[in-house]
Amino acid sequence: MLNDFHDLLNLPRRPIDRLLTPVTSFLRLEAASGILLLCCTLVALIWANLPGDLWHSYETFWHGMFSVGMSSPADREGGGLGWLTEKYLQHNLHWWVNDGLMAIFFFVVGLEIKRELLVGELATVRKASIPLFAAAGGMIAPALIYIGFNLGTDNLVGWAIPSATDIAFAVGVLSLLGNRVPLSLKVFLLALAIVDDIGAVLIIAIFYSGDISLDALGMAGGFVGALVLANRLGVRRPLGYVVLGIIVWLFFIQSGIHPTVAGVVVACTVPSRIRIDADEFKAHAQASLDRFSSIGEHPGDIMTNPRRLEAIQRLEMTCEHAQAPLMRLEHVLHPWVSFLIMPLFALANAGVHLDMGSSAGGLVSPISLGVGLGLVLGKQIGVLLATWLAVRGGIGELPAGVNWKQLYGVSWLAGIGFTMAMFVASLAFPVVDGSSLLDEAKVGILAGSLIAGIGGYVLLRRATRPASLAG
Repeated sequence: MLNDFHDLLNLPRRPIDRLLTPVTSFLRLEAASGILLLCCTLVALIWANLPGDLWHSYETFWHGMFSVGMSSPADREGGGLGWLTEKYLQHNLHWWVNDGLMAIFFFVVGLEIKRELLVGELATVRKASIPLFAAAGGMIAPALIYIGFNLGTDNLVGWAIPSATDIAFAVGVLSLLGNRVPLSLKVFLLALAIVDDIGAVLIIAIFYSGDISLDALGMAGGFVGALVLANRLGVRRPLGYVVLGIIVWLFFIQSGIHPTVAGVVVACTVPSRIRIDADEFKAHAQASLDRFSSIGEHPGDIMTNPRRLEAIQRLEMTCEHAQAPLMRLEHVLHPWVSFLIMPLFALANAGVHLDMGSSAGGLVSPISLGVGLGLVLGKQIGVLLATWLAVRGGIGELPAGVNWKQLYGVSWLAGIGFTMAMFVASLAFPVVDGSSLLDEAKVGILAGSLIAGIGGYVLLRRATRPASLAG
């Protein structure tokens, strides 16, 4: 984006611009976040399988304690604000990534869900019906396959692991095909993944939360009410929503509901309305530009001419009123989530120590088979069958320009379940007494996602042609 603006304004290149050109060019790639996520996954796997005893450094690093804030001896005895620090802000790095930073990830997911429900592919029943049916089938079938492998065991708690689709990886693979893929197919995959995320959030809130504390939940509800009130009163500054959102997150920790759900709840309260429409924006912007042009005689007097500065500030305010706070927050946070939070999550969660004995046993364990086959087979069966039933029943129709072969390829890509699957696995199988159940789930996730990604790419490449050859 930086280089695009320089080209647009015809600005001279600074030394820093030349240094950052390779970085900004990479970040503009549609597949960039998926590539970075894959690299971090490989780094985590290599780190967790270093020779000798060096692989222990992976667990040691991520389970090192990290605290935010301070508390005095008096606080520890019950006075002051020590309870806040002691109870909430002293955890290991793994917790901070999974329960802290991932709350921001879920906040951005919540913003995307709200946008899609208001003005996107889920805004009407007709538009949402096919992605809704496809996502539902793509969640039910993998869960049934997992249940089939683990019925009658305590491992049944992991039934939801293969149910969700990883947007970054799936869209990253799709973007590798370039103009071979019709835009409507990309939109369909994004809508399916968004519905998947809604289902995953509900599953986490209902099935993977602890004992509910009604007092803490009531306090969280009170601050959510304050956020709704701020929305109704017309508060548009993000800072207020951030501060109250952090308080809601803290009370969610104490409530027993997983704290990342707070991110989605807070996102739903962010204003989504603009204050001026397109015609008003053009009128106000033109008035500010005319005012700027009519003031001053020298082209370089902006810093010394207060009236020109006022005209610029009016133009900035006009631009702000023409954008919804929801869109501004999503635009600002999305790069941080894609290029920092999700890669850190991969580093903290993808490391599986694969010694000869455990890896061989882990690949054929009921958990690994249930997760892996749920992603590879369950997703394609569920997505394709549910979509066919919806189209055959007249509930909806295939996206324009999309055929069944292409849809079948996308059903494979829906089996890439990395981020959300890893997250649910960490909730289903917390590490206790060196238990290997979580590692078995991770092996299934990595193997299933890899097979699904390669299979989807090959199928879509065969089922599509470049736009220049499409007739």
